[in-house]
Amino acid sequence: MILAGAVTTGFIAVNRHAPIKLNLQFQRTNAPTAASFDHFNFSNFWLATHPQPDLPIHGQAAFLVDLDTRMVMWQRDPDTSRAPASLTKLITAMVAVDDAGSLDRVVEVTTGATQIVPSVMGLSPGEHVSVRQLLDGLFLDSGNDAAEALAQGIVPRDRFIRQMNQKAKSIGLTDSHFVNPSGLDAPGHGMSARDLAHTAAYLDRYYPDVAAIAATKDVAIPATSQHKAFNPHNLNGLLWSYPGATGLKTGLTGNAGGCMLGTATRGGRHLIVVVLNATLHSTGDATLLLNYGFSVRTDAGFGPWPAHAAA
Repeated sequence: MILAGAVTTGFIAVNRHAPIKLNLQFQRTNAPTAASFDHFNFSNFWLATHPQPDLPIHGQAAFLVDLDTRMVMWQRDPDTSRAPASLTKLITAMVAVDDAGSLDRVVEVTTGATQIVPSVMGLSPGEHVSVRQLLDGLFLDSGNDAAEALAQGIVPRDRFIRQMNQKAKSIGLTDSHFVNPSGLDAPGHGMSARDLAHTAAYLDRYYPDVAAIAATKDVAIPATSQHKAFNPHNLNGLLWSYPGATGLKTGLTGNAGGCMLGTATRGGRHLIVVVLNATLHSTGDATLLLNYGFSVRTDAGFGPWPAHAAA
């Protein structure tokens, strides 16, 4: 009966949603209303019929999902809310874009934003930079100052934090709560591995311009009369070492340990991997999981897959 239930659940999940593909185009896509967005319901059908291999994963939590079929391929403690470090910044970016209305909107950097350390973009009080440039610093440098500049420069900071939690709830996250925009350790601040995979899928589909920034290795921002020059460099090791890697974010704090949220495309397939609390091993763990994911196909046995599922 358990297996039958799993098969039924998996069949419904597979047939209920049209497969999607990662799309790193630069066009503007507006987030949909709460009544129409994709909930990204991931199915455990694959795990029920294909027990996951015993991979030497160091992370205390991990999650691997095939984005085209919505099948979970490997998981460890996927629903415990943990310190997510800078993976928080995916939500920060989406809320900032919602508030700003345009990536070209200019934000004045507050003094408070520049007092957040360690990881920084290098902002100075009074500089005027665009939301796009702050997102460059947010994703590539993992700048905590960029996160605070976005949280303080468009709407009041307390309102921005409320919006982060409202955003999480509205897109279907169930094990996430935010206290700050940077991901620095704080009581009550956490996300689950499953929620992080869900967030990555949502950001890629509805914020492709932001996903494109997260996929960029280096950016040169020239100096102007409004700000100094910046040269963000992406800290995501997967972009430099893993064939097909397309993003997305790394993180590291004392409570969170080393974290990795990665996306990759290969052979027309699209995977998301999350590794939490794997200090010194997060990139390696993500590589192992992605290699496993690309070595098998979760659409086998379902008949021909719709043509639009391929890249």
